[in-house]
Amino acid sequence: MPSWIPRWNRLPRWGKILYALAGVAVLVAAGVYGVPALQKPDTCHDGIEKIGGECIGVDGAGYDFGTPEISAVAKAISEENERIANQPHVTVAMMLPLQSDTAGLRRQMRSDLQGAYLGQRRANSGEGQVPRIRLVLANPGLNYGHQDNVVSTLLDMAESDKDKLRAVTGFNLTLDATEEAVERLTENGVPVLASRISGDGIANVDGEKQRFPGLARIIPTNGNAAEALANFNGERGRENARTVLVYDTRPDAYAESLANAFRGIKETGPAGPADMPFESPGIDEAGSTGNQFEQVANNICGSAADTVYFAGRTLHLRIFALTLAKQTCANRHFTLVSGSDAASLRQATSEKDWAQLRGEDGGAKVTVQYAAPAHPAAWDTELAAWAKQWKETHHREPTANELPQYLTEPKAALDALSDLIKSTSKAGTDLGSAPNLEDSRTMLVYDGLVTIGTALHEVQGNDAEQAPSLADVRQEWSKLQSVHRVKGTSGLICLTSGGNPYDKPVAVVELNPGQGVRGTLKFVGLGWPTGKEQPKNCVIPSGTS
Repeated sequence: MPSWIPRWNRLPRWGKILYALAGVAVLVAAGVYGVPALQKPDTCHDGIEKIGGECIGVDGAGYDFGTPEISAVAKAISEENERIANQPHVTVAMMLPLQSDTAGLRRQMRSDLQGAYLGQRRANSGEGQVPRIRLVLANPGLNYGHQDNVVSTLLDMAESDKDKLRAVTGFNLTLDATEEAVERLTENGVPVLASRISGDGIANVDGEKQRFPGLARIIPTNGNAAEALANFNGERGRENARTVLVYDTRPDAYAESLANAFRGIKETGPAGPADMPFESPGIDEAGSTGNQFEQVANNICGSAADTVYFAGRTLHLRIFALTLAKQTCANRHFTLVSGSDAASLRQATSEKDWAQLRGEDGGAKVTVQYAAPAHPAAWDTELAAWAKQWKETHHREPTANELPQYLTEPKAALDALSDLIKSTSKAGTDLGSAPNLEDSRTMLVYDGLVTIGTALHEVQGNDAEQAPSLADVRQEWSKLQSVHRVKGTSGLICLTSGGNPYDKPVAVVELNPGQGVRGTLKFVGLGWPTGKEQPKNCVIPSGTS
């Protein structure tokens, strides 16, 4: 059976019906018009099908899916695949959209793949670290529109003795199509590690039957992030803030879960105005949101609210921030609070935008605060603050053993990543650009590959020639805690029985227009979903999982 034809028993129910009808149509066409009707689909590249102008499929040999920004890093991945080809190895797939008409989104793809390559390199380093990881890129199309085709290919690769696919990672957007892909993969026994999706709907509930058996996550859900933000701001005297929720009514799993998370925050200050909805036409489409935001901003300006919880995508957050900054509220400063999708906001903000976000006096009219999954300044900043407080109470410098593990281990991991980036550059490996860790993408995807590598090495055992099974990897996720915790650049990764990261911190970051031509992205502090730091050795407390 050709690889591009999905297996019948793995198709969703509606897919089986369409597949059967398509089969009948093909046979009829063959009978009427002859054999030429049975032609292979149009292709972009070997094994990559062309569907509606998009290049859909899986490749590990350096194909860039028509996106020049990722050409260099795709080549670097293929060279690493060639390097380990004769060593014991398994395949890991990086699944995310790899084509876009938007320059900013193409740069984000490059950041994601840079993290994947660097994580692959880390997982493949060291003597005895087997199996090695062969990394393949899986393009499901815009907004995962053709994920069903790609999932069928990945399921075949999981059964193939040649490919030995043992995990799928990536997943950078919380969408219904993403959820369908994760559900179908896990239903068929393929382990999934989600490094960047934050929607609460694509997560198992600890202590309950797993909806996605074999799913692990290394990023807090929107609910966890909102709790972390509330705990962070509560500690810093934000009880007097008057808040209002602005949310997108378009069906979007990310925006919906973020809005619900914000509604769940217990307010201790004065009541703000009622929730204010808007409707966008799509993730990357503005539509009439500018006009809607004019009215919403007018109403907020007429209220006493000074803090806006924004449940929507980056494009719409940017438009809303600029609209709010144009309002003529006298002596008013607004703080917009949003979720992890806002990590891409700075890249999309022009010098003209920065100027608009400032008041006439040069000060900020609008500051955007969000819960980033990571920030490169987090560990040095938090360690300096911790050591200062220690010295004030103990009247001496702390020893290395007295420094908090939940800060020192992630710092060491980040230092190791920085060293790897330098050595990669020194070796002449072209990744398309120098990795920029500020938006957290490279860090999170890197941590995902390191986590997968850790699981593979833990279950390998003494038989280097026998690849671990799918079940071995699925069952290993919940073992990655305590002694077997993963020291990630984004924080300690300790997975519960449901595959969720326990008390994973978020980096509270502020995008401030400031005084310069371009504004600054400032790390403010760490927020913890439980309200306190992870326990020593990241031992998950009883009753959590």
